[in-house]
Parts: sequence; structure tokens; C-alpha cells
Amino acid sequence: MDRVAALKHGKAHHMEMKNMHALHLFLRLHTFAQVLLLFFSFTAAESRCILFNFGDSNSDTGGFSAGLGFYLGPPSGRLFFHRTTGRFSDGRLYIDFLCEGLKINYMSPYLESSAPNFTHGVNFAVTGGATDPTVTFPLSTQVLQFLHFKNRTRELWPQGSLIDENGFKEAVYSFDIGQNDISKAFTANLSYTQVIERIPSILSRIKDALKTIYENGGTKLWVYNTGPLGCLPQTLALRKQNDSKIDENGCLADYNDAAKVFNAGLLSLCDELNSEFKNATIVYTDMFAIKFDLIANHSQYGFERPLMACCGRGGPPYNYVNRMTCGQPTASPCPLGSRYVSWDGVHHTEAANQLIAEKILSSKYSRPKIMLTSLCKDSN
Repeated sequence: MDRVAALKHGKAHHMEMKNMHALHLFLRLHTFAQVLLLFFSFTAAESRCILFNFGDSNSDTGGFSAGLGFYLGPPSGRLFFHRTTGRFSDGRLYIDFLCEGLKINYMSPYLESSAPNFTHGVNFAVTGGATDPTVTFPLSTQVLQFLHFKNRTRELWPQGSLIDENGFKEAVYSFDIGQNDISKAFTANLSYTQVIERIPSILSRIKDALKTIYENGGTKLWVYNTGPLGCLPQTLALRKQNDSKIDENGCLADYNDAAKVFNAGLLSLCDELNSEFKNATIVYTDMFAIKFDLIANHSQYGFERPLMACCGRGGPPYNYVNRMTCGQPTASPCPLGSRYVSWDGVHHTEAANQLIAEKILSSKYSRPKIMLTSLCKDSN
């Protein structure tokens, strides 16, 4: 082979090698792109759950602050968010941990006007929420807000609205309400018997709300009962009397007994509607058992003084003084909220909320024993 031919052959070989290298690079990039596509497709598929929540401060992610301009200052939000978010906790609420488990965004309040994210649903829960129609944001109003949201979203579908008709149909609708109704009855100085007599009307209003959601396409209803009200540091500090009945864990028996009566009625209501609503799934979740377990078996979870607020004033046994509550200059927080069940005397610490969410997601406390994650995946 002469010199010119050799040069041509060498150049051709170099070009071939260069083309082969480019081809291999393209194939690797193409494969990587396919992996990315599969990853994002999987992530999107895992994140298609839509949740609509109705309730009170236990699951309020900022609706009260947005709706009434209420400023919930530090030390609330000192964990995780590292800023105030309108959540009555030192960090995340149980519903935030549920969102993490469902692989969806944290829920934006319906009343939030500044860049809300409604991709995976809406949170209608507002602090002070109850079935009682005289409160600022009763359950009936929250349901009407949902209907308005749904109708408005339908109008925006041609413009690429985030939630379509199937999204509303397959969404999970959760209800965590009733605590304030019972507490309000006791603070009105009604007798135990008079409080119990109010429970049927509370249940009737919850039934109306569930029926309205069902009649408007909701077939997956997740209903929480109410927690042990007699174990709240606020209740104990303000309502405990010398002649009060105290259970073995130091909680007010009448409050807890009233909650149990309400919960039994709510379970019967869910059973009734499960039979009445065709093609619907109604899951009743025992929040009382979940929260009471944290009190009764607190040492197993690393908690100390389960009936004492982390953030408050007055020290043991409850660290709660009226008008000197968490967020006011007269109150101060404990160094480690992870050792406390109660954050401010009414609401839970992030540590307790995480455990509550884990128990909810386990389905151990639900009837029927359907996992919330499965109920969401069924909509994919």
C-alpha cells in the first residue's frame, strides 16, 4: 500500500471509529433517556392519587391563616419547614406524612390565594371547623367550597385544568371532624347527658356531607373518628375539677366516654352508608385508638409526660395556661418536641403526627382493612 492509500485508509478508519464512538454514545444516551422516561413515567403513575380533605385544625395546612389573615407565629413550624406555615404544630401534620406516603404534593388550603398547588387535590380543613353551622367554616361550607371548586375546574378543562372528570371520580375524600363539636358542648357547661344528646345531630350533619359528596361523584370516602379529648393538656388544665372522673392514664373520663359514643355512632353511620351507596367504598379509621395508644404506651415511642404540652406555660403537669398559649411571648417551647405527644396543648408534635400517619397507612386501624395507598392506586 502506497503512502497516499495508507493515509486514505487511516483517515477512513479514523472516521469509522469516530462514527462508531458517536453511535455508542447515542445508544447510551438513548438508553439513559429511556430510563429517565420510565422513571418519570413511574413517578407520575405513583403520584396520580388525588385527595380532597375536610376537617379542622388537626389537618389544617394553613386555611385558617389564609382565610382570616391569622398569623401563627414561631415557634410553630420550627421543624422541617423552618418557618411558620399556618400549621398548628412544630412541623408536619399527619396529613403531610400521608401525602409523603401517597407520593403526592403537600396539600394547599382551598383559601390560599398565593400560588396554591392543587395538582393532587385540595384541603378544605380549617381550624375551628365543626359540623355546627354557627362556626366560621362549618363542614357544610367546606362541602359547598368543594362543589364550587369542582364546577370552576370543569369550566377550565379546555384550558388544561389539572383535575379532570375522572380525577374527581377516582379521588379519595377524607373527613376528620367532630372534635370541636364535642368540645364546644362541654365548654358550654352542658352535662355529660346533654352532650350525648347532641351527638345524633352531629352525625346527621356528617351524613349529609358524605351523601352530597357521593351524589356528586365521590365513591372513595375515608372517615376518621375523633381522638381522646380527655387527654388533651388544654382540656385537663381548664376543665379538670376536684370531683372529675380520671381514668388510669390521667385523662378526663367524661370527655373520652363522649368521644367513644360519637365514634360508635360514626361507625354505625359508615356501615349504613356502605350498604346504601352503590359502588362506593367507605373506610372508617379509628383515630381514637391511634392517638390513645401514644398516651397509654408513650414510653414505647420515646415520649415523656404524654399529658403535657411541649410549648406553653406553667410547667408540669400540663404546661398550659389560658391566654398564655404557644405563639405568645408569655409561652416558651421545650427543647425537644420529639419527646412530647402534644405540641401546644391541643395539637400534636411532628413526632406524634408521623406515628399517627404510619398507623393510618398500616390499615390496622381501618374498617374495612383497606390501605389508603391501595385506594389511591386503584385510580391509576
